[in-house]
Amino acid sequence: MDRFEDKVAVITGAGSGFGREFALMGASLGMKLVLADIDDAALAATVDAVRAQGGQAQGVRTDVSDADQVDALARATLDAYGGVHLLFNNAGVGAGGFVWENSPKDWQWVFGVNVMGVANGLRAFTPIMLKQGEPAHIVNTASVAGLLAAPAMGVYNASKHAVVGLTETLYHDLRLARAPVGVSLLCPAFVPTGIADAERTRPDALANDAPLTASQKMAARQLTRAVEGGRLSARDVAALTFDAVREGRFYVITHPNIMPSIQLRLDDIAQLRSPTDPMSLRQEVKRSD
Repeated sequence: MDRFEDKVAVITGAGSGFGREFALMGASLGMKLVLADIDDAALAATVDAVRAQGGQAQGVRTDVSDADQVDALARATLDAYGGVHLLFNNAGVGAGGFVWENSPKDWQWVFGVNVMGVANGLRAFTPIMLKQGEPAHIVNTASVAGLLAAPAMGVYNASKHAVVGLTETLYHDLRLARAPVGVSLLCPAFVPTGIADAERTRPDALANDAPLTASQKMAARQLTRAVEGGRLSARDVAALTFDAVREGRFYVITHPNIMPSIQLRLDDIAQLRSPTDPMSLRQEVKRSD
């Protein structure tokens, strides 16, 4: 897909971070936008920013973990613009700490948004793209946490590994169906976005009663430092992602210096040895931020 003007893009998690920059970049390319987020104020701010630069945008408050709400998002898109050509399954949240200390609510919240949010988006929008019979593209936001397994990030790692497996399977399924729909898997490392402040969007029903454990506090501090120290901006990642869509490229690795850590994991698997801490290559990881 290399033409964007007058095409329709749907973006989840559009209130901040990558989603907001996808929206602004899509608008600058002449796209018509349907923007979704669970945060009403943040969503409205992005819609206003798009319109301020002359773009067309509709905002639809959406909890992507709720299949009915994603179905409603699809209907709103068809009502507004009659189709969809570019889908960003981008909404994401995170929780850290030792994996045995994460509560059932942590698992439900993170997997509901990160995994079921993608699954709901695919189920609701892919049939529309197939029926249109014209070039379209899907971008699923995973993370390098879907390719590595850093300590004290078990829930998040597991959710992003699921997105990687789901997206690779989607690629194969679309090829089998001979569909004119491309797929990209976005795997960023640390970038200044709202992910470190994701707790603000956690539903009250999934809030934890117990205070954070020491490992959870440590993980939160490390994530905040890493995200705030990221050298690439969310806008940089948006530009890289649109380039990948133009080129029909599947893997979007925004921080190439992380590749030695990914190769280390592949070597562990191939040689049947125990997993190496991906943070052991600290210089490579540091340079990739």
